[in-house]
Amino acid sequence: MIQKFIRNHHTIANSIMPDPGYEIEEFQYYTWQITSWTILEKRITGPEFEAGGWKCSSDNNSDVVSIYLDFADTKCVPDGWHCCVQFALMLWNPEDPSFYVSYSVHHRFTAEEPDWGFTRFYAQKKLFTRHKTNPRPLIENDTCNITAFVRIIKDPTGVLWHKFINYDSKKVTGYVNLKNQGTSSYLNVELQLLYSIKYFRKAIYQIPTEDDEPIKSIPLAIQRIFYNLQVSDTPVETTELTKKSFGMDPVDGYMQYDVQGFDRMLLDCLENKMKLVLFVGEIKNYVRCVNVDYESSFIEDYYGSSKYMCLYTYKLYSWVKVAFDFIAIDIQLEVKGCKTLNDSFLEYIREESCEGDNKYQTEIYGLQINDHYEYPMEIDLQGYLSSDSDMSKSYNYLLHGVIVHNDESHEGSYYILLKPEKNGKWFKFDDNRVTPVTEKDVFENNYGGEVPKIIGTNVNQFTSAYILVYIRESDIDFVLSPVLAKDIPKHIRKERCIDKEKALYEQIKKEAKEHHLYLTIKILTLATFEHHQGFDLANIDDRQYPLSEFTQFKILKSEIYGAFKAAIVHKFGIPAEQMRFWVLVTRQNKTVRPDIPIPDNFLGIAMEEVYTRTASRQNELKLFLEVADKQINDKAWFPTIGNDSHILIFINYFDTDKQSLKGVCSLYVRKFDKIGAIIPILCEKKNFPQNTPLNIYEEIKQIMIVEMKLELTFQQSETQNGDVICFQKALTEHEIQEHTAAGHICDIPTFYESLSMRFRAAKHVASFLKTDPLKLRFTVRQRSGQYKTIPHSTTKQTLSEILQDSMFQHVLYYEILDISIIELETKNFIKEIPQDEIELGTNDEIINVFHFTKKPLRAHGIPFKFVLKTTKLRLRLRLGMNEEDFLKVKVAIIRATLYAKPQYIENNDVILSDYGLSNELLGLDHVVKTGRAERIGGEKAMYIRG
Repeated sequence: MIQKFIRNHHTIANSIMPDPGYEIEEFQYYTWQITSWTILEKRITGPEFEAGGWKCSSDNNSDVVSIYLDFADTKCVPDGWHCCVQFALMLWNPEDPSFYVSYSVHHRFTAEEPDWGFTRFYAQKKLFTRHKTNPRPLIENDTCNITAFVRIIKDPTGVLWHKFINYDSKKVTGYVNLKNQGTSSYLNVELQLLYSIKYFRKAIYQIPTEDDEPIKSIPLAIQRIFYNLQVSDTPVETTELTKKSFGMDPVDGYMQYDVQGFDRMLLDCLENKMKLVLFVGEIKNYVRCVNVDYESSFIEDYYGSSKYMCLYTYKLYSWVKVAFDFIAIDIQLEVKGCKTLNDSFLEYIREESCEGDNKYQTEIYGLQINDHYEYPMEIDLQGYLSSDSDMSKSYNYLLHGVIVHNDESHEGSYYILLKPEKNGKWFKFDDNRVTPVTEKDVFENNYGGEVPKIIGTNVNQFTSAYILVYIRESDIDFVLSPVLAKDIPKHIRKERCIDKEKALYEQIKKEAKEHHLYLTIKILTLATFEHHQGFDLANIDDRQYPLSEFTQFKILKSEIYGAFKAAIVHKFGIPAEQMRFWVLVTRQNKTVRPDIPIPDNFLGIAMEEVYTRTASRQNELKLFLEVADKQINDKAWFPTIGNDSHILIFINYFDTDKQSLKGVCSLYVRKFDKIGAIIPILCEKKNFPQNTPLNIYEEIKQIMIVEMKLELTFQQSETQNGDVICFQKALTEHEIQEHTAAGHICDIPTFYESLSMRFRAAKHVASFLKTDPLKLRFTVRQRSGQYKTIPHSTTKQTLSEILQDSMFQHVLYYEILDISIIELETKNFIKEIPQDEIELGTNDEIINVFHFTKKPLRAHGIPFKFVLKTTKLRLRLRLGMNEEDFLKVKVAIIRATLYAKPQYIENNDVILSDYGLSNELLGLDHVVKTGRAERIGGEKAMYIRG
């Protein structure tokens, strides 16, 4: 039986591993025969075998049946070594080789990542259990075999399966890309395309910009970007162009625009600045009579030239746009029913009879399709010209670039594939990275339609060519001729002109000389408190971490308080009677809180005296701006403070579902009211039912968050002006168990403690990097070689405890995030293995869960594994969704077959494990918020200032 199994190793490998899509340089296999399974050590390593000229071995962790493939020669490899491997690991019964379990994967083995495999290969308890379809267990007589099937893959680009950690685009490719401002890929691909056409780059450099104002000149900004792309070693910023020259709002950085529309707009703008038409060509339209020898024709200009052309291939729709060069009039080519670009040209020039209803679609958005549609490396357009055209010229064009639209995420983005040199390589410019690519990446991977992905199935291809850029072959040497130093304006190569540097120096010198005459005032608003996640009202002066955003005013000390208040009225647009300033003071417990309001009888007093009277013990004047929405009576907007019974407090809310703490409001309470009296107000602020039970806490100091007794009064609780009160929903025991299973923090003191632990572990790193500790994520490399992210929301370990299981006990990896680690962890669907997956009960089963919209084939998002227990509440907690959002999600059981129809679970209280699921999947049917409809139909209009 074993010999028969071995003889069929090629067949077996092909059946359990998909076609890698790349050339296989070598294939090897090795079988590790294991005896006495039940008395194996916790971790063992199998015999070495050779593949690709290197020694490999298999590694097994018997506790959780984890199996890995190890590269055994890490000390012998040269610097930068890597080996691309596709492999499968199969555990099988030696007495019956037809009974096995296997998994396959691919990996780029390096000296830094010398092993790869499967942490949860198979459940330990199932190894000795007889299977439904086979009377024998996998391990029989305490013996089994593990076979490794190894394919050494030829790396065609040098970056196959690269994880791009510490990747240097300039070093690998000679090029850098542009930084993505959020969703600015449309801008980046357009600028990178224009930059790559060196003839155009030289034309931009020739625009006179010496006297242009830097923040308003689009040509000057583009010149600087082009020059930086030439000389920079890191991705180039575009904010000077978008936020200053274009005049875009900050929110525009999060809007995805159409690249063709931006192309037209940008080049129209440049033409206006240059006072000339960059490119122009001609197109002939004619009508010929059928029964009479008569033809009427006319010639009209289109903006383009014969040297190069852009083909707008909107393959999501039923037509293609063609624009010769870059600007203005487009020629619409039919895609529907056409297999290739040549077919579309033939369809375009086909004569039509003008009788009956000529049905042709002219709407901007036609029938949505994604058919397979091919385009060539070169195309000869002579056959599509008018008979009276100049046929002595060559009309053969070579492909120079492909702008690709990626719709896989249902949010839509662009990247560009370019061949910058006539006989050079193809490169992919995507976000901050430039990588080499193959011709398959340029052509087949962007033809659209269905492509084989997994053995026996086809899947829709979400990337498709959006714009094709061709250059006339006879002109390519001219169009792509090198850009020399003499082509670059001298003022662009200089950092700053001497006059501007001198002016800036004089301004700084003047401000330093007059500094003692001014008073700098920091103003804290309620909005700052609402956006602060952490202890106190805000981070005011702890410079170890990024400070909260304050409005700062610089005013002469001799100016009166009334003039200062008038300036604030002008700044914020708030009537003077609706604002009141409180002096912020630092208490003995190191908190900074409002102490007393500045009275109106100070209006005629100089600001220096206001500071002396109210905050002389503080090193600067810090104020809280209180704004009233409505009058409390016919005369007053604010309650009286002093001997009166009112206290100003601030309210935080802890959301256990989102694992977030945010400011809600400021609130006046009466000293002799019971604390429980504010529960209806708090419920109203969060739209909770009035009888919702709440837990209420007070911030005393950073390591002391105390629960308040609802039956006591605020005076008995020693509540003062400026105190911060925190509240959350009171959880039932069942809800606490569900949150704990999902890895959530259940109460406010623990959440504050986690913030404190995070700050203590991260403060030195954050201080060195000058970033927010909450925007740091830490990772360690375990002894198994796997990387483990240290979760913020659950860990209370010290640094030594975190590193004790690390392969390198002095190495902690960090990553700077764009958002808070807390926000990331609550939104991220793939996390560390939850505790309930590790501690499985006897009857617990793990099921695969994925997201889709209406049809299971329209999958989106990130799939994950889930333990079938209790009701759908645990599923909501695992997703980190609130009740309102989860109501929009329909849970369905889906059979693991193509075109399976979902079986929806309508009852919220049903026990999921009662369905007896085995090979089925759990599907979450919900709409993606940033789908195609929003991008196309609801897209914000784009503009360029100037």
